[in-house]
Amino acid sequence: MENKKMHPDQDLENTIEPTQSQTGEVFDSKPINQDAVFGEIQEGDTNYRDVSWMGTAALMIKTQIGLGVLAMPKVFDTLGIVPGIIIVIVIAGMTTWSNWMIGVFKLRHPSVYGIDDVGKMLFGRLGYELFGAMYTLYWIFSGGSGLLSISISFNALSDHATCTAVFVAVAAIIAFMFSSIQTLARISWVAWVGAACIIIAVFIVTIAVGIQGHPPPINGVVYPSDYKIVGNPSFIEAMTAISTVCLTYAGTPGFFNVVSEMRDPRLYNRALWICQILVTVIYIVVGTVVYYYCGSHVASPALGSAGALIKKVSYGFALPGLCASVTLLLHLPAKHVFVRILRGTRHLAGQTMIHWVTWLGSTFSIVTIAYIVASSIPVFSDLVSLVGALLATSLCFQPMGCMWLYDNWGPGKRDKSIGWCLKVAWCIFMILSGFFLTIGGTYASVVTIKNSYEKTGGSSAWSCANNDN
Repeated sequence: MENKKMHPDQDLENTIEPTQSQTGEVFDSKPINQDAVFGEIQEGDTNYRDVSWMGTAALMIKTQIGLGVLAMPKVFDTLGIVPGIIIVIVIAGMTTWSNWMIGVFKLRHPSVYGIDDVGKMLFGRLGYELFGAMYTLYWIFSGGSGLLSISISFNALSDHATCTAVFVAVAAIIAFMFSSIQTLARISWVAWVGAACIIIAVFIVTIAVGIQGHPPPINGVVYPSDYKIVGNPSFIEAMTAISTVCLTYAGTPGFFNVVSEMRDPRLYNRALWICQILVTVIYIVVGTVVYYYCGSHVASPALGSAGALIKKVSYGFALPGLCASVTLLLHLPAKHVFVRILRGTRHLAGQTMIHWVTWLGSTFSIVTIAYIVASSIPVFSDLVSLVGALLATSLCFQPMGCMWLYDNWGPGKRDKSIGWCLKVAWCIFMILSGFFLTIGGTYASVVTIKNSYEKTGGSSAWSCANNDN
């Protein structure tokens, strides 16, 4: 059957027929028979457009909150408590605007599925290929980091009962099983469980550190906290810390895919505000409390900052959350590849052999690459920082400024009012800030990698060594 297409700028009202409660929440909706991305959806097909706004909030929170929250005390140690909080709020504000712009752009251009489609609209075929490659690489490396996080959790819980390479392989198997769930609507329950587990784990550590009142003993000696209100970092140290904060908010590229699978994208902003406010509050509270009581003696990851027992308890709660993180981190690039291969064909939503072979082949390929990257590349954490600084910031700031200009700068759109001029200035600020963060963060990461090799000579591939702290 021929797959009918919608005009890219067709009004979204023609594809959504929600039944709303008095509060505006969609509790029932008519089946979506035609979608600008997934084409004609017939009875028995996979319905990708089925994520509620609450499920959207869970998916957003889970793409943001992982073990990255436990890097906040180290960020505050570098910058100081006050500058650290300011940087967190500034990056939160900038990424909130970027995330808001994604929802606006999707409503205006329903045919946009991922950031590669935005690249094509802005810069033609070159932008399409470049943004698509950057998006895929970013999530693969993030997924590889997630696999290592799971192996750290296994080592912490089992006292390094077996080779770390085995734990990484087990993590990859778990990732393949759950990331192969077809739709984000079905993954949203995993995201809820995962987000809750991570939040509980970090607050267990935060409360325990506050009750303990001092850093964990080092060789039996308890040192006083040496927290700093204002730090004095070098440029490299400051850029590394700022890049870390950017990475903790770098779920932005995946929000394109999330809004594309929403039942009613007009409720996107409701989920966005819940996500950004909750995530920012957690980052500030955890970072401030843990750093205040532990100072420079904070463990990395910070789950070990309250002693061995609390460390095991917190990792026990965190493990399901880490598995949920990897599920989402690897599902997104797999879905990107899948949609790109089958877009415009009956097989994208239809339950055909080609549909299943392509989907499982995409997830298996992405998980396998992430496993190889996680296991084989020395100084992996530094490499992830490099990829994050180079790719994450480039996908979180510059494109969104360009997206607003694309919709509001053309002939007949320049009204030259004060409000319009201020919005143009903001977009230029976002683009220039993005380039500064990309270049500065990449330089800092390269220097850090160089120093790591000089100090340690690198690490071996498929290592059995304990990676728990």
